[in-house]
Amino acid sequence: MFEQLLNAALVILSLAMLGCLYRLLKGPSMPDRIAALDAIGINLLAVVAVLCVQYRTQTYMDTILVIGILTFIGTTAFARYMERGKVIEHGNDESAR
Repeated sequence: MFEQLLNAALVILSLAMLGCLYRLLKGPSMPDRIAALDAIGINLLAVVAVLCVQYRTQTYMDTILVIGILTFIGTTAFARYMERGKVIEHGNDESAR
């Protein structure tokens, strides 16, 4: 029974990733695409966690941590790019104007 629930969770997460992939490719606006990319990262993290439970191993816990960090950094960088037009600012640009 538990194995069937884990398999159902994997199917649901895979379908959610496909939906997010569609929004990423066809999104009408840039914020929609960024939200879809963030959701794909979170769903991927959940898939790896479910696989860890299914295989009863902790081997992929580091992978979960790396995916979480990269998802957060990627979303933050895209949001900053949308807000200011660049990700990394050099020096104090406001005083140079």
